[in-house]
Amino acid sequence: MTYRVGIDIGGTFTDFALLKGSEVILHKNLSTPEDRSTGVMEGLAKLAEMEGLSPAQFLAQCDAIVHGTTVADNTLIEMNGALTGLITTEGFRDELEYRRGFKEDIWDVRLPAPKQIVPRRRRLTVPERILHDGTVHKELDEAAVREACRKLRLQGVESVAISLLFSFVNPEHEKRVKAIVAQEMQDAHISTGHEVLPRAPEYDRTSTTVVNAYVGPRVTSYLERLVTRLREGGYTNQLMVMQASGGVMTKEYIDGAPIRVLASGPAGGVVGSAHTGKAKGHPDLLCVDMGGTSYDMSVVVGGSAPAEAGWNMHHRYIIGVPMVKVETLGAGGGSIVHVNSGMLEVGPKSAGSVPGPMAYGRGGTQPTVTDALVMLGILSTDEGFAGGSFRLKRDGIEDAFKAIGDEMGTSAEQAAFDAWRVVNANMSQGVRRTTAGKGIDPKDLVMLAYGGNGPAFAAIQAEDLGITKVLVPKASPTFSALGTLVANPMIDEERSVLAKASELDLGKVRKLWEELCTRAEKYFTDAQFKADDVVADYQLNMRYPGQNFALTFNVKADAKLHDLSFIDETLGQRAIELFNQRHMAEYNHIREHEVPEVTGVRLATHVPTPSPAAVGGFTASASAASPTKTRRANLGQGFAETPIYLGADLVPGNEVTGPAIIEESFTTIVVYPGWNARVDDAGDYELVRGPVS
Repeated sequence: MTYRVGIDIGGTFTDFALLKGSEVILHKNLSTPEDRSTGVMEGLAKLAEMEGLSPAQFLAQCDAIVHGTTVADNTLIEMNGALTGLITTEGFRDELEYRRGFKEDIWDVRLPAPKQIVPRRRRLTVPERILHDGTVHKELDEAAVREACRKLRLQGVESVAISLLFSFVNPEHEKRVKAIVAQEMQDAHISTGHEVLPRAPEYDRTSTTVVNAYVGPRVTSYLERLVTRLREGGYTNQLMVMQASGGVMTKEYIDGAPIRVLASGPAGGVVGSAHTGKAKGHPDLLCVDMGGTSYDMSVVVGGSAPAEAGWNMHHRYIIGVPMVKVETLGAGGGSIVHVNSGMLEVGPKSAGSVPGPMAYGRGGTQPTVTDALVMLGILSTDEGFAGGSFRLKRDGIEDAFKAIGDEMGTSAEQAAFDAWRVVNANMSQGVRRTTAGKGIDPKDLVMLAYGGNGPAFAAIQAEDLGITKVLVPKASPTFSALGTLVANPMIDEERSVLAKASELDLGKVRKLWEELCTRAEKYFTDAQFKADDVVADYQLNMRYPGQNFALTFNVKADAKLHDLSFIDETLGQRAIELFNQRHMAEYNHIREHEVPEVTGVRLATHVPTPSPAAVGGFTASASAASPTKTRRANLGQGFAETPIYLGADLVPGNEVTGPAIIEESFTTIVVYPGWNARVDDAGDYELVRGPVS
């Protein structure tokens, strides 16, 4: 027997999805913030125990371990990355603060700028200048580079970002600066713009390079520590790491630009959602993931979750690498309930896994969303929690909500219910902002809910949004971990070129695509994949003159590496036609009398690999399920004795009429009044507003 393991580390729990043949086995254990590799190894040991194996025997039989990590995200959230310095072209010292004049909320005059990763005293410039065509206008002043290194050393800088003007066209100066920094600051981590994001514009590249320098040492040291522990434990294959682009790749590839793992955990959930929704006949989805710390939202259209490169805002910093679009709120089971100036607020601060919600009995003293669900009877203190790993406790919870109720002039139970209403409203409003920004009406989508807490709120959120159908996979509690097993090994990179589409330099375009093909082939073959198995999408980035942002589209899809036979004299005209089609689909208009310009070439490559099967359908005979017991609970219409169903007892064809609660091993599904649930052929749940059709 061989195994494949998907892992996703969250702020509260570390999730595991074990693929054993066609069977998927789920597991959760509390994350270990002091060293997250400890939680990973503890979870793997538990999976081994479940299989009747020693950890060494189990790891030796693992074909693949695929890992999504929040190390980069947590570094930006906690602002505890490496002490970072920047070396840039003379005259561009303050570009990071200009931020293109961008402000997230233009109406809030008091909105502070994001915290500076590199304050001005650690932003140093050197005389040099390369022009837009790659010619050297001013030679690099190497003495100035060495002086900059001396100043950075005196400030204790641990990581250096290097971003020079037009280095993506000609990296000669940037490479030389890197060599000098390596000599003068031998222990420093080095990030260069031409390696991290080799394209225009300058601010995007500098911002991305600086963030990479800031999070890079923590990401690489964590992955090295984990790889070492896996090797010592008996694992002999490559560790595959989830990327923000929705694909996975080896640690060695990630080491080149660790920023690629930023937001990789949520990306895994979106990839898994697209895979599941398409199999069940619902290609257009609103994906919602409520875990212990955050609430992630994304939209899947047409059964795919394409990665977008460019103006990606994460933790208030611009990240230019390709990312699956995911919006995040500080709303999870660990979000702290508190009163602020007479108003009840939930989050964004979280109790995390340490100490965690009060109900965990680990020293938490502030009430959270999880504690409110205990007060409302939605979560049980009688049964095992998180797969039976521990039981929730009511100790101190009622007193905590009584204190909030006293401040608000209500009872403890009403305060808990108000917390439920507030967090639900926060999440629904977040969805409205996300979908409105895409010009999408959520009523046209099917909601797919996952995460440990997502199914507890999904139906009531759907009702708020006008959505009438919700999918809850049985694997939803560890869905992001399962998504890492669905994701293919992928490399998605681009290079800049600026020209009118009608005046393309075909030789230059061919050379850039060939360079990208060569890089992809190297990393795939190093990862022991055959070059012939690599599927390539050759893409262009284009825009109309004067537009700030480009659109990406396929010029040649599902091709082979190095198959550039599509490059001929008709390429420019075909590109214009394809771009206009893409622009019409995105913005509902085109500029017929303008010639668009190409801003870059892009190559998205992947290797198809086996993934967990996803099926749908309702061929089993419909039958009403029988509740196991009842519990006093408030599902939005006051406290009442509510039927409780055990997910382990439900079989395909079973139907549950709300109000009701379904308790799975790692999550609780709430069937709110007016809703009905049924179990499909795969054992997954479909919640429908009104009668089941």
